[in-house]
Amino acid sequence: MGLIIKEISTKQELKEFIQFPDRLYSGNQFYVPAIHENELQTLSFDKNPAFEFCRAKYWIAYEDGVVVGRIAGIINDRYNEKHNGKYARFGWLDFVDDKRVLILLFQAVEKWALGQKMEYLHGPLGFTSFNPSGTLIEGFDEMPTSFAHYNFPYYPKLIEELGFQKDVDWVEYNVKVPTTLPEKFLTGAELVKQRYNLHSAILKKKKDILKYTDDIFRLLNAEYKNLYSFTELSTKQIEALKNQFASVLMPEYVSIILNTSNEVVAFGITIPSLSKAQQKAKGRLFPFGFLQIKRALKTNDTADLLLIAVRKDYQHKGVNGIIFSEIMSAFIKNGITNIETTRNLENNLNINNLWHKFEYRQHKRSRCYIKQL
Repeated sequence: MGLIIKEISTKQELKEFIQFPDRLYSGNQFYVPAIHENELQTLSFDKNPAFEFCRAKYWIAYEDGVVVGRIAGIINDRYNEKHNGKYARFGWLDFVDDKRVLILLFQAVEKWALGQKMEYLHGPLGFTSFNPSGTLIEGFDEMPTSFAHYNFPYYPKLIEELGFQKDVDWVEYNVKVPTTLPEKFLTGAELVKQRYNLHSAILKKKKDILKYTDDIFRLLNAEYKNLYSFTELSTKQIEALKNQFASVLMPEYVSIILNTSNEVVAFGITIPSLSKAQQKAKGRLFPFGFLQIKRALKTNDTADLLLIAVRKDYQHKGVNGIIFSEIMSAFIKNGITNIETTRNLENNLNINNLWHKFEYRQHKRSRCYIKQL
């Protein structure tokens, strides 16, 4: 039968596409399986609201009937309109250590992209910034966050051999939680509140967070709109994200800052790390995966920083200090000793400089590649 590639056309093939990395990385201590149910929803044309403005195709490579690679081709029309460009994306890229397989996968995406009159191919990227992005190029012996994607060290080498070049890098940090917060840190946060007439939202239950979610996403759309690959979220996407994250949000690990008009001017959202729980769940919520996740939410020593944003007219005024004084206090109280940041653009100094007040190390780096078609 040899080496062949096939465009996905059935639900069973889509399940093969989703499950392939579990076999590829079997036994790897740093691989974190995605939840299959969530992947199925993201990749299904009738379930993911991103298909209001995206087009996509998926391919699987087989050798002698065994899956040896996968890739998705995506065109985000809203992104292209905003940037006046003709970009196709590749994502969900996984493959065995065989250059022939990678060539076959990219040939399929490039042929499709050219047929759609695209001029550039970049990635790995998803439909939106809430999908895994980037190829890991540093930190192969580090645990990924639960929303990142791990890959073997041979990935970047083979991708670059096919003519892809760096477009942007994302970096990640491990930050140590101090045993106590310095008094001047807490005092500084209070002074910022007083100076700018700010106060913190009272968050005791999940429903207290949910009443601010529309304002949070409006702020997110406004402040993230110029970040690389970001596409403003639609109403339907926001509703889907609410449903996805509602079960894992914990009020004490969320900080929402309000002005005198009770407008959301800043927020920080963290959750206990779910990486080890997802490893134990092996991609499945049932019958026991959800119990692993529930346990990780209650007992953990690591937290993932998901999102942080400050409204433009409140930036560079120390508002971040309020967020971190609240969340760090909760971490200290509950035995969290490590923070894992999610992927931030290497030139996003507003975020990357936040960690200089703490013990930290930059331990992971991921790359988005680009190639002219």
